[in-house]
Amino acid sequence: MEILDSIDWDRWSAPALSALRILLIVVAAWIAIATLQKAVRLVRLRVEGRLDGSDGARRAETLGRVIRYLIALVIGAVAVMLVLAEVGVSLAPILGAAGVVGLAVGFGAQSLVKDYFTGFFILFEDQIRAGDVVTIAGLGGSVEDITLRHVRLRDYDGNVHFVPNGLITSVTNMSRSFAHAVVDVGVSYRENVDEVIAVMEAVGARLRIDPAFAVRILGDLEMAGVDRLDDSAVVIKCRCKVTPLQQWTVRREFLRRLKAAFDVERIEIPYPQLTGYAGQAKDGSAPAFRLRDPSEATATLEHLDKAETPNR
Repeated sequence: MEILDSIDWDRWSAPALSALRILLIVVAAWIAIATLQKAVRLVRLRVEGRLDGSDGARRAETLGRVIRYLIALVIGAVAVMLVLAEVGVSLAPILGAAGVVGLAVGFGAQSLVKDYFTGFFILFEDQIRAGDVVTIAGLGGSVEDITLRHVRLRDYDGNVHFVPNGLITSVTNMSRSFAHAVVDVGVSYRENVDEVIAVMEAVGARLRIDPAFAVRILGDLEMAGVDRLDDSAVVIKCRCKVTPLQQWTVRREFLRRLKAAFDVERIEIPYPQLTGYAGQAKDGSAPAFRLRDPSEATATLEHLDKAETPNR
């Protein structure tokens, strides 16, 4: 009893209460972060249930992840300031210094600020979603992750690219709503263009009714006609409307079947053709190419063979 009476309870009550308040602040911040993030997940799931297709689900997931990050950041910052105030640290000088530092950082790290602003508008305007195939800043690939700071791409070779949002000036998205499988076919000048187009249309019609590709194709083959007259080929262009990200698969299968159809119909896919020039002398004359009759070449080979026979 004498020991208890000798303790100065007033001296220890203030630190104890302060520690208790700090503990309550930390616990309240943790509960608030967990509750709000769970609410965001529930709202996201409800929104995904009302949206049709995977595009809306990917957008809701991307925005939900960013909102959860912002919630944790804001509540954590408020909790830190309350804890500092509880331990007796004045917030006014800290906030003033933070304003000055923020202004200095804003001037010295403009690219970082630009990354965050650009990332916010990319997400807000729904330009890129996780799972999209895009071309940004000269790089192409599948979007694995997008934050306010950067976009993470993985290309066809498996390489991962981290692109800061501030470098994104334009976005080419190849996976929205639908796509077109565009095909350029070169045939020999000797071929009848109308017959070639008929073969291409027939191949496209058979491909569309194939059960393995019917779900990927959204429309009939559209023939644009003769697109170019190249040095050694007549180039015919066509396209087919397909579901997102299926343009490459449909194009490869169409080309495979078209090659087989051209083989059956004896339609030539030409090799590059060149016109040879023998050159010109200073006096303006040009040597002629030496031409030989194939029969003469055969006779010459037979003669050489007979001449070598006795020596064997």
